[in-house]
This record gives sequence, C-alpha cells and structure tokens, in this order.
Amino acid sequence: MPKQLNSSVAPIQSFFKHHQWTFKYWFLSSTQDSFVQFFRYLFVAGLAFVVDFSSLFAFTHWAGFHYLLSAALAFILGLITNYSLSIIWVFTERTMKSAKLEFLIFTGIGIAGLGLNELVIWLCTEFIGTHYLVSKIISTGLVFSFNFILRKILLFKAK
Repeated sequence: MPKQLNSSVAPIQSFFKHHQWTFKYWFLSSTQDSFVQFFRYLFVAGLAFVVDFSSLFAFTHWAGFHYLLSAALAFILGLITNYSLSIIWVFTERTMKSAKLEFLIFTGIGIAGLGLNELVIWLCTEFIGTHYLVSKIISTGLVFSFNFILRKILLFKAK
C-alpha cells in the first residue's frame, strides 16, 4: 500500500481495532467510551424527539395552541424523556454527587437548548417561510449537538 494511503487509513484501522463490536458492548455494558455514549445518545435523543415532535403536533394541531407555546411544552416532555434515559442507559459516570443539582444543571442546559430551539424554529418559520414542523427538524440537529456536548462535559465525564 502506498505510504500516503496507508497513513490516511491508519486512524480508521485504529478505531476498529480499539472498539468491541458486540451487542453487549454497544447496548448493555456500562461504558465511558464517548463514541458508544454518542451512539446510545442518538437512540435516546431519537426517542425524545419522537415525544417532542408528536407533542408539538398534538398541542398545535389538536389543542389549538400557538406553535411556539406548543414547541416549549413539547420540548419539556422531550427533556424529561432524555434525562431519564440518559442517566439509566447512556452516561454511567456522573460528575455531580447531588441528583437534584445534576437535574438542575441538566435542565439549565435544556433551557438553553430550548432557547436555541425556539430561535431556530421562529427564524425558519417566520423569515424563511418553512412549515413549523420542518423548522423543528432543522433545529433538532443543532440542539442535539449542543445538548450532548455540554452534558457530556459538565455532567457525565469520567472522574
């Protein structure tokens, strides 16, 4: 293999060599592996998104709430889903000794994420003219990354 190609493939080979590829490792075992945690957080965030998105639709379409109020209420339901599953399945090490303080900080990050969520939905809906549900999808990727990074750094890093 040419030297240049070999050096570009080395990080990929290293990744596969240092990760176990078993169901137990990826889904059941306690882990501090950030890649595995990110993988699991995708599932957690996906479920939280389903709760959030379906609630947004229900509050707006069926209950008749303004889409921004619906987005805030739905986001809170998604936040509760996300926190519960994150502490049970994704993050095994916890920085905080106090569960109340941990939830307070988790919620603070969630509120900052909510502000970002509302801003992106509002900008996309009012200024770009996208449907509010499409705007929600656009905001999801940004808020997902924001939440994972801050929660991993502030709340769930290994000691």
